[in-house]
Amino acid sequence: MSSRRALRLGDLIREEVSKIILYEAKDPRLGLITVTRVKLSDDLKKAKIYWTVWGDERSKEECSQGLKSAKGFIKRELGKRVRVKVIPDIDFAFDEGFEYEQRISSLIKKIKEEEGNEGSG
Repeated sequence: MSSRRALRLGDLIREEVSKIILYEAKDPRLGLITVTRVKLSDDLKKAKIYWTVWGDERSKEECSQGLKSAKGFIKRELGKRVRVKVIPDIDFAFDEGFEYEQRISSLIKKIKEEEGNEGSG
C-alpha cells in the first residue's frame, strides 16, 4: 500500500472522528477532546487515534473512559462516512507528545519573559 494513501486516509479518519465526537457523541465526558493525529498500520486494518484534552488528570481519565465506551459507536459512524473496503479497527491513545510540546512552549515563553524583565531592570 502507498504511504501517501495511508496519510490521506489517516487525515480523513482524524477529521471524521473529530466531527463524530463533537457533534454526535452524547457522552458528556467527551467535551473537550481534540483528536491530534491518526496512525494507520501498513495494511490499513488498524488505526491508532491520538487525542488530548484540556484539563487535569481527572479530565484525562474521564475522557479516556468516555472514548472506551463510545468506541463501537464511533467506528460504526466512521463506517458510514469513510468509503473503504474495510474500516480499520480503532484504538485510542492519549497524545503525550502534544502535552510535552505545550510544556516546552510554556517554558520557552517563561524564559523569554524573564529575559525581557532582566533587560529592563
